[in-house]
Amino acid sequence: MRILAIGDLVGEKGLDMVKEKLPSLIEERNIDFVVVNAENVAGGMGITTKDFNILEKLPVDVITMGNHTWGKKDIFSFIDNPKLIRPANYSKGIPGKGYGIYQCKDKKIAVINLIGRTDMNVLSENPFNVVEQLVGQLKNEVDIIVVDFHAEATAEKIAMKHFLDGKVTVIFGTHTHVQTADEEITKNGSAYITDIGMTGPKNSVIGMDVQVSIKRFVTSLPEKYKLAEGENMLNGCIFTINDATNKAENIERVRV
Repeated sequence: MRILAIGDLVGEKGLDMVKEKLPSLIEERNIDFVVVNAENVAGGMGITTKDFNILEKLPVDVITMGNHTWGKKDIFSFIDNPKLIRPANYSKGIPGKGYGIYQCKDKKIAVINLIGRTDMNVLSENPFNVVEQLVGQLKNEVDIIVVDFHAEATAEKIAMKHFLDGKVTVIFGTHTHVQTADEEITKNGSAYITDIGMTGPKNSVIGMDVQVSIKRFVTSLPEKYKLAEGENMLNGCIFTINDATNKAENIERVRV
C-alpha cells in the first residue's frame, strides 16, 4: 500500500498544481490512496463549494482541514461529505467529522485530522486525549491509521510522534507550509514527518506575496495579505505500508 499526502493547498495556484500533477504522480509512483490538506485553498483561507467540487472529481480520497476550516461559509453545505474531515478535537457538537474510514484494495484505512493548541489561536480540546480515545476505538476496526496533525509548534508535533509511536501507521504534520527534512520510521514502526510542506506559489512567504509579507514584518502595520504569483510547487510525502504487517516500511518526501 502506498499513501500520498499532499501539503496545504494555497489558493487557486495550489489547486491547479494538484489538477496538473496528481494523475501523473499516482501513475509514476504507484499510489493507492491520496490525502490532501485543503484548508487554505480558497484564497489562503478556507474552502469553497467550487474548490471542493474540483477536488472531489480528482483522484483524492480524503480532504483534511485545519485552523481555517470555517473560513468560508460554503463549507456548511458539504461538511458532511465523507471525503471531508475537520479536526477531531474541535469542540463537541459542531458539524462534520474528525475522522473517516475508507476502503482501499482489501484494507480499511482510518484518517484522523487533529489541530494543535500551541500558538494556534483556536479553541480546541486536547489533541492528545482526543486521539488516544479515537485510536482505542479504531484499532480493532481498521488495518491502517493515518493522522494529519495540523499544528504550529514543532515540539507539539514531535511529542505527538512519541505519543502515537507504534499505535498508528502514519503521522504527518501540516500548517507551517515548510517541508521538514526529519522523515523517519520510528522504533515502533510508525512513519513520521513534522511537516509535509505546501502546494502553491514557490516564490512566496508561505504562499503569500513577498513584498507584502516583508512590509508587515518591517512596519508591524496590518497590511492585507495577498497570494503570490509566479511558479508553483507541490510538496508532500509518500508512505509505503507493508501489506502483510500493516506497518510503515518507507517514507519519501515529494517536491515537484
